Amino acid sequence: MAGSSHGHTPAAWTGVIIAFIGFCVASAFTVMDQPIGFWAGMALIGAGAVVGGIMRQMGLGQPKPTHQPTSATER
Repeated sequence: MAGSSHGHTPAAWTGVIIAFIGFCVASAFTVMDQPIGFWAGMALIGAGAVVGGIMRQMGLGQPKPTHQPTSATER
């Protein structure tokens, strides 16, 4: 996994940070017994996934690997 740089992209970092903030918000409002704040935090978690996906589609994520033939029989 170390050689693949998995998750070391702006899209991954942004998505995870937004989701983490949403988790913190939802957790805090759960303790305060405020359902509206909890669901706002859950919406932030979903927004993190959407933002990360959009950034990946914009080219800020890890490129998809292309299959290279490794032997003469695959060509």
